[in-house]
Amino acid sequence: MARAVLCGAVLASTAACATVTRGSNDTWTVQTEPSGAAVRTTNQFACDSTPCTFKMQRKAEFDVTITKPGYKTWQGHVTHHVAGAGGAGMAGNVILGGIIGAGVDVATGAMYDLVPNPLSVKLETEGKANGAP
Repeated sequence: MARAVLCGAVLASTAACATVTRGSNDTWTVQTEPSGAAVRTTNQFACDSTPCTFKMQRKAEFDVTITKPGYKTWQGHVTHHVAGAGGAGMAGNVILGGIIGAGVDVATGAMYDLVPNPLSVKLETEGKANGAP
């Protein structure tokens, strides 16, 4: 009987932990129109031809540069925010007294989602220089 109660308590205390249910990494996708653009991030990820998918830490923040010959360079910023599922996991940690679980979720970033995700960019064509026809 004591073993069943202990197992139930352990399961209940980890069931809402975002680190267990979501993990500390997220799949982040870049799409461009037109496709075939190069992507570089300040956290050392790169792709030579969109669409691209990367496995990133949920707590990452970074800048993105997208280039394609004949199109203007696009630059932007990706950040993170508390996800609905991450917030629910944090609430579960607090309700069940899982202070350690809450701390782990914050430290690993499991409670976050990357935004924007996916990153969808419509590239602008370069203007004609110096009034050339």
